[in-house]
Amino acid sequence: MRHVAVIGSGPAGYYTAEACQKIFGEEVRVDILDRLPVPYGLIRFGVAPDHQSIKAVSRRYEAVALSDNVRFVGNVCVGRDVTIGELQDLYDAVVLATGAPKDRPLEIPGGNLPGVVGSAEFVGWYNGHPEFAGLEPRLNGPGAVIVGNGNVALDVARILAKTQQEFAGSDIVAHALEQLNRSAIRHITILGRRGPHEIAMTPKELGELGHLERAAPRVDPVDLPEDGADALLEPGMRKSVGHLRDFAANPVAKPVIIEFDFFAMPVAIEGDGKVDRVIVERTVLDDQLRSHGTGERYSVDCSLVVSCIGYSTPPIEGVPYEHGRGRFASDEGRILPGLYCVGWARRGPTGTIGTNRPDGYMIAEKIAEDIGADSGKAGRPGLDALLAERGVEIVTFRDWQKIEQAEVLRAREGAPREKFIAIEEMIRAKG
Repeated sequence: MRHVAVIGSGPAGYYTAEACQKIFGEEVRVDILDRLPVPYGLIRFGVAPDHQSIKAVSRRYEAVALSDNVRFVGNVCVGRDVTIGELQDLYDAVVLATGAPKDRPLEIPGGNLPGVVGSAEFVGWYNGHPEFAGLEPRLNGPGAVIVGNGNVALDVARILAKTQQEFAGSDIVAHALEQLNRSAIRHITILGRRGPHEIAMTPKELGELGHLERAAPRVDPVDLPEDGADALLEPGMRKSVGHLRDFAANPVAKPVIIEFDFFAMPVAIEGDGKVDRVIVERTVLDDQLRSHGTGERYSVDCSLVVSCIGYSTPPIEGVPYEHGRGRFASDEGRILPGLYCVGWARRGPTGTIGTNRPDGYMIAEKIAEDIGADSGKAGRPGLDALLAERGVEIVTFRDWQKIEQAEVLRAREGAPREKFIAIEEMIRAKG
């Protein structure tokens, strides 16, 4: 029997477990550990609450979790309840699938003023992550600035702009919905240091902005390249830029404006003890498409700044780490003998949810190459004995199903669930 421990129950973790099942068959036992009592990581806490179709992939992970040789072990924090070294002693392979849940800092003057939040915090707030449920973002002013030109920036803008009725069918948590309903924000500025051809926004997410009830996107035609230049783009990017061209050519008057400000980078955030404005500098691109400030500056008034400039993987004591790239140091996923990383913890925060599937299978194949026959390691029974000795109350997948059922029962009308936002509530709900 081979014993594999996967740290993290998001897409990368479950795809790795699925791959181990395919490769080893009945000769493997996989334990998926998570510091929270609930599974699915990015699916639960990262995907926008109004994108329920994307969240449906969790049903695939559920099938893996309910199989005989895979187990979810929730409410176990690696580093606090058990160390990496102890797991390596117990398992033939330990796979770090911890994702990249930490915001990259916005390193400009004023970047720590009240009212500046990272996208991991803001997204965690409206998705009910226990660490960020009490965030209370500053929605009391008419202006908000979003820094970044990726899909997360679009998610944040869309959530800020929607009416309460437009959240029907979503699983946005009640406290966020209530605060958004009272929001005074009427002008949302999306800052991008490069131009329309350099965005990392997909057509579907961009197109959604054109169908909001009370909000309309605005693009300055001056920022757009000549039409013929679009022919050099990949089809998906060409479609995305096409949406921007439509927004520029057909401006719509609505109470809330979502303004794309291209060739613009924040250089400072100012305010009297809180965010009042962002100082922005115009940029130009060189031949390598790198942005450079021109010296031309202006200010954008706002009470809220959401930084969507990327994520990093938190380091773990004793595990080699690339500080410059914010991920574990590895040779194509191999960190040390018996220790691996997968998904964003290996690649950095790139790719879609589906990108983690081939990544998981690649790591499982490396594990198969590296470990031999039955090593005699204790595996699951050894972990259970260690956690019991330390008084750690684990949450199984069956326990999670009870938590999920309780969330469904407490949902507002039309919503799929109302998430528990405190770990203690989750533990109580499992009975």
